Amino acid sequence: MIFISDSIILVTKIFIDIKYMLTEFGKIFVFIIFAFLFVAISIFIAKLIRPSRPTKEKLTTYECGEDAMGSPWVRFNIRFYVVALIFLIFDVEVVLLFPWALTYKDYGFYGFLVGIIFLVVLAIGMAYEWRKGDLEWARPAPNIPKLNKILKNMPSVQEKNETTEN
Repeated sequence: MIFISDSIILVTKIFIDIKYMLTEFGKIFVFIIFAFLFVAISIFIAKLIRPSRPTKEKLTTYECGEDAMGSPWVRFNIRFYVVALIFLIFDVEVVLLFPWALTYKDYGFYGFLVGIIFLVVLAIGMAYEWRKGDLEWARPAPNIPKLNKILKNMPSVQEKNETTEN
């Protein structure tokens, strides 16, 4: 009996020591572990409970109610990715404006100036993308100079000699 009570006291002391040893990061780590465990256990229990009746119709690719045609490994136009990346870049930059808008008064003129510089850089980037044509969906075909046209417009050697002699 004495042995059990001594072990309970020892476990209690260890628990109290561990409780006070946890730092703020340790508490966050424990919270993250519990979050992952909760998700894993929830998914496992849902898999056990749900009915499983796969059919050919259920296993096909869902295309918003449309019948899927062709292979899903179709090459997309690079414009989709370019537009998505441009949107992502400017969207993240605009999100950075919200904290500035809330706190620029605390920093006075310096805070206001930093925000204005940020907006100017953002506007220059937008103007560059606009001028480059990346915001246009249908880009005009590039005008590539042809060597034949250049040679036709150039004066020949005889014409150059005649003009220099006169």
